[in-house]
Amino acid sequence: MGVATAFWVVAQGLTLSLPASAQAARDPLSYSALLTEIDAGKVNRIEIDPTQRVARVTLEGQKKGDPPSEVALFDNYGEITKKALANKVDITVQPTQDNSAVMGILANLLLFFLLIGGLLMILRRSSNAPGGPGQAMSFGKSRARFQMEAKTGVMFDDVAGIEEAKEELQEVVTFLKKPERFTAVGARIPKGVLLIGPPGTGKTLLAKAIAGEAGVPFFSISGSEFVEMFVGVGASRVRDLFKKAKENAPCIIFIDEIDAVGRQRGAGIGGGNDEREQTLNQLLTEMDGFEGNTGIIIIAATNRPDVLDSALLRPGRFDRQVMVDLPSYKGRLGILEVHARNKKLDTDISLEVVARRTPGFSGAELANLLNEAAILTARRRKDAVTMLEIDDAIDRVTIGLTLTPLLDSKKKRLIAYHEIGHALLMTLLKNSDPLNKVTIIPRSGGIGGFAQQVFNEEMIDSGLRTRAWMLDQITIYLGGRAAEIEIFGDAEVTAGASSDIKAVADLAREMVTRYGMSDLGLVALESAGSEVFLGRGLSPRTEYSEEVSTQIDQQVRGIALKCYEEARTIIRENRVLVDRLVEMLLEEETIEGEDFRRIVTEVTGQPVAAVAQVS
Repeated sequence: MGVATAFWVVAQGLTLSLPASAQAARDPLSYSALLTEIDAGKVNRIEIDPTQRVARVTLEGQKKGDPPSEVALFDNYGEITKKALANKVDITVQPTQDNSAVMGILANLLLFFLLIGGLLMILRRSSNAPGGPGQAMSFGKSRARFQMEAKTGVMFDDVAGIEEAKEELQEVVTFLKKPERFTAVGARIPKGVLLIGPPGTGKTLLAKAIAGEAGVPFFSISGSEFVEMFVGVGASRVRDLFKKAKENAPCIIFIDEIDAVGRQRGAGIGGGNDEREQTLNQLLTEMDGFEGNTGIIIIAATNRPDVLDSALLRPGRFDRQVMVDLPSYKGRLGILEVHARNKKLDTDISLEVVARRTPGFSGAELANLLNEAAILTARRRKDAVTMLEIDDAIDRVTIGLTLTPLLDSKKKRLIAYHEIGHALLMTLLKNSDPLNKVTIIPRSGGIGGFAQQVFNEEMIDSGLRTRAWMLDQITIYLGGRAAEIEIFGDAEVTAGASSDIKAVADLAREMVTRYGMSDLGLVALESAGSEVFLGRGLSPRTEYSEEVSTQIDQQVRGIALKCYEEARTIIRENRVLVDRLVEMLLEEETIEGEDFRRIVTEVTGQPVAAVAQVS
């Protein structure tokens, strides 16, 4: 702004330098009065200024030092000249200097210099900002966040539910703190650790905990930050990252979502990506190339290990692959206890029950569950979270938002029979997992109601599902359609069982083609489909003839029909019980599993299995 001030002073000086006569106060005199005064001989001198079109008139008797009177002139002032010459009046023509052009040029120059000054100021500020335009020549530098002392605020005590992974990673911390304990017996410090697991299981949280425990310099970057539009930029950033890491060794480099840069080379429809492949090649060289990276431990996280390049996974680069699986019952209980620290919970809440009701939940989903329960508590203006809010939050997260209950109508009764068909089979079938609750309160997404089971997660997670369990599960899927047929007949069948029928087809086909649970024998006819972008085909590879394909379809259809007939038989034989349960469901809209089993036992006289306790 110094340039602007200087020009303002110059402009003020030019303004002040104008003739004093142009600034002084003047007596007005009209054109006609001037002619009259000339004829009367009262005018001593006339000075005409054609530039400003003004005549300055000095009259007789005017005191010395008084400014002359000014008269505005027309385009043609010849009459004044004639009368002045006729009356022998001293007349001169004295044009003043025209400064308008100069002032216009100065004003334009002032504006130009102001724009230049503002632009220079913006460029100066942006050059100091990270990644700004002033650093256009340094876009190949690494964008990793760097901390000399890893103050992530997360320790191993803050990570629950993945004890096996924590134990393996605890050794990494010991490697960094006391490497001599391992080198003394000839052990080599691992160069890389790859964290593999579904989304939300705590991979990034584990990396923060390692940095917090080790207290060494910590570099963190996402895999997508290496890849740019220009070929070679990513490789340059990899080189710069490892250069900085070597200067601060021992240290940790954490690469989140490494599959963004580490996918298989030369795969996919339409060819590969030169920039990504060059970046991967540079990463492979830096991790285990001609130069060693002593003291640098690389930790990477991904939920897609199947897409990673095999050269990246070999020992010497990622020596360890740590599985971060979904938590078990004890793991979920530990996660709930961690996230319940800052929640105000009612004394009646049992986290053991919540952990038992949430099989398959990840750590992030459990945290979100407690947060949703707290939000519902605040909305209902309660002082503490109760079990009701926990139950509603579980349903909201797993099924959907609760909608307004249906009015008493034919549609509501049809939904009730459909859901009671599912719930009754869950209760009566010997190999089925028990019922948790059944409801006809609609949910977002077009769900009119649901019957919810409490699955045996140990059997499902271990993959040891029995043939009897699968057949009973198919029968349960078809229970809703069976109830509609038995109660309302073929004409009143609805499309509400569409998702159930799809689940039946998928499970029955797996039994035939993958598990060898049919008359076709112990032959794996299909496998899980491969991803298209890996260049492994557009559809799952089939290794059987059309004749075998026909037999597969017949076996799948046979399993579905057999289970469907069994479901109809059970509904038909227990029609009185079905009607009683439907009336109760229409009245209460939700029946808990224990109440449901109690009524079934009262009517049938046969005890039914309750929810298995998890130790």
